[in-house]
Amino acid sequence: MSAPLQASALRLVLTINAVMFVAEFCLGWIAESTALIADSFDMLADAVVYGLSLTAVSSTEAGRASTAKTSGVFQLALGLGALLEVGRRLLAGSAPQPGYMIVVAGVALLANAVCLRVVAKHRHEGVHMRASYIFSQNDVLANIAVIVGGLLVATTGAHYWDLMVGAGIGLLVLSGGVRIMRAAAESRPATSDG
Repeated sequence: MSAPLQASALRLVLTINAVMFVAEFCLGWIAESTALIADSFDMLADAVVYGLSLTAVSSTEAGRASTAKTSGVFQLALGLGALLEVGRRLLAGSAPQPGYMIVVAGVALLANAVCLRVVAKHRHEGVHMRASYIFSQNDVLANIAVIVGGLLVATTGAHYWDLMVGAGIGLLVLSGGVRIMRAAAESRPATSDG
């Protein structure tokens, strides 16, 4: 696939994720939902990954591997940030609003389904595109988890479901970062010893 088509796909998913990060973070804060805030961090991580992947479109394979590694490091940092937010809310308390959780995560799920479809067409075109595909898959899973968490909060009245989903998303983001760093390491061209 040509570099312009990859770049066009990455610009589209970057825009979607950047807009959804701002919307989901603000609404998650209003709704006191750790799950939505953690998912917004995942959106931010993806926006950064797509931006870095965009810079790697015309790069060498080594450059793409380096970009993917940077994406993985950033993903690890945001995963840790999400887990810290879970810990903060566990100590400070929160009253998540399940209606917000379900509706906002539903909109995010639609946005991420579009992103996954766009990126899936390019997932075999280099480690930078594989990184984008992995992060898009994680987004869809995270959105479904937030919806389920919202339903559980609504039906049981127990707020710990929100914290559990937030922690799960944080771990999912960490796992994605590790997967990308492994893929980057495996894709680096072998160097000669001489």
